[in-house]
Amino acid sequence: MHIFKNIKPEFIDKRGAITKILDDGKTVIKSVLLITSKKGTVRANHFHKKDSHYCYVLSGKVKILDKPVRSGRVTSAILNKGDMVLTLPMHAHSFRFLKDTVFLTFAMKFRSQKDYESDTVRVTTVE
Repeated sequence: MHIFKNIKPEFIDKRGAITKILDDGKTVIKSVLLITSKKGTVRANHFHKKDSHYCYVLSGKVKILDKPVRSGRVTSAILNKGDMVLTLPMHAHSFRFLKDTVFLTFAMKFRSQKDYESDTVRVTTVE
């Protein structure tokens, strides 16, 4: 799990701001999802065999848990507006929403239901 905290605008003028959320020159995005989640709910509780994805918080607050499938160490982080996490393949992850939250997910693999389900293994990392 890679955390990017409090991503700030790179450029601001009277018209507004430009913020580079992801601009590494190598990441290939195949799917972008806008996800809304209610306070107190849990999402994910799975891992992907091959896919990885960035999740960028537009508003709200979420606690993420991450656990490599082949080891026992669980890490956690709190994400707020302007924060982003990269979840890696073979890392079980879950999101518990501490406030109503809106976030974007940028996935490296195509997200048709069939492709998504064949790459996703359900687990329980949060009760």
